[in-house]
Amino acid sequence: MTTAPHTAQDLERLAEQAGRDLEEASALDVLRWAADTFGSRFCVTSSMEDAVVAHLAARAMPGVDVVFLDTGYHFPETIGTRDAVAAVMDVNVITLTPRQTVAEQDAQYGPKLHDRDPDRCCALRKVAPLEEGLRGYDAWATGLRRDESPTRAGTPVVGWDARRAKVKISPIARWTQEDVEAYVAEQGVLTNPLLTDGYASVGCAPCTRRVLEGEDARSGRWAGLGKTECGIHL
Repeated sequence: MTTAPHTAQDLERLAEQAGRDLEEASALDVLRWAADTFGSRFCVTSSMEDAVVAHLAARAMPGVDVVFLDTGYHFPETIGTRDAVAAVMDVNVITLTPRQTVAEQDAQYGPKLHDRDPDRCCALRKVAPLEEGLRGYDAWATGLRRDESPTRAGTPVVGWDARRAKVKISPIARWTQEDVEAYVAEQGVLTNPLLTDGYASVGCAPCTRRVLEGEDARSGRWAGLGKTECGIHL
């Protein structure tokens, strides 16, 4: 299904209304609304930590675009999860890459930019490629959950992404980790093998560690750097 692009003003109004109407809706109903409202101008983004939102979206809209950012720094397990999702799920996986390879970035900025200036590294390898990749869409879905960290506690189910002038949908925002695990078990959803190896949140290999007992899920990301988000969701 294809829909004509909406104006930014229309999209903002849609987001505000849907945010109120769908706050208590099931994740599947939220995604069905997105599919009905935006058609092919809707996509799902996935870090391939798990395929829960992609799986839900495929139920609502078979063949849905699933956008993945290949930063050049991913664990092999993450790339393997992406390939498995593309092979077995009714989705269209689209891989975005930064304008520069890791080697080209190293040549311009020096090696290991992620250690010296992680915000710039994320901006170059995540934020900019995603903004370019989302240009053809009016709405995008994420796997953000309120229970992941204090910075995500206010995540709306449907909100307005003013930075990109798009509707931002977080269908499992109200889910807990237990809800995710139950859905994975019930539906046989693909997950990144690292989740069973001490990693609670999976990002780029140089900036991700296993979490310790009692830490929140995001504590293993950019540990010791005073950074909790890559910039995509700020």
